[in-house]
Amino acid sequence: MLNEPSDVQLRPPTVIGQFHTLFFGSIRMFFLGVLGFAVYGNEALHFSCDPDKREVNLFCYNQFRPITPQVFWALQLVIVLVPGAFFHLYAACKSIKQEDILQKSSYTGFYIFSVFLRIVLEVVAFWLQIQLFGFKVNAIYMCDVGALEKKFNITRCMVPEHFEKTIFLIAMYTFTVITVILCVAEIFEITCRRLGFLKTQ
Repeated sequence: MLNEPSDVQLRPPTVIGQFHTLFFGSIRMFFLGVLGFAVYGNEALHFSCDPDKREVNLFCYNQFRPITPQVFWALQLVIVLVPGAFFHLYAACKSIKQEDILQKSSYTGFYIFSVFLRIVLEVVAFWLQIQLFGFKVNAIYMCDVGALEKKFNITRCMVPEHFEKTIFLIAMYTFTVITVILCVAEIFEITCRRLGFLKTQ
């Protein structure tokens, strides 16, 4: 008689965790991939300074954007996925079933650690985003062009679609906050299930 294949469930073991996966995987990535390209896709081409010369525009844009927001948020999404990916890889290698995660202390602790690490990474990314982009994109950027050995040291640059970029920034901050709240809620749900206040799935 053939052995039945092991029933390995790689879904999060909690309702909140499954909702977080849907929220993270669908809404957040769609928002960044589709709307992010629409808002930031041609930013460098429309970024202009006075005088409107290519070398000045490129120099000031690199000063204005040490890293483009799209690249930063893409790295954030990938890095935040790493703890969960490691846990699911571990679960797959050990043939851990979904119900075992909440029943065995070692598995539960490992899973909670992966969720906690996700929270830490989100908070660090939140802080870095504040340092890099702030909360508002101004229409005018004052660029220091002293390194180009020009007759002037400061020049004015026009930032295209600054209002749309401000809205997008606030939206990305909001996504990060929601993700952290969901992770904290998931740890709370796991704790309640372990203590018997909620019925285990």
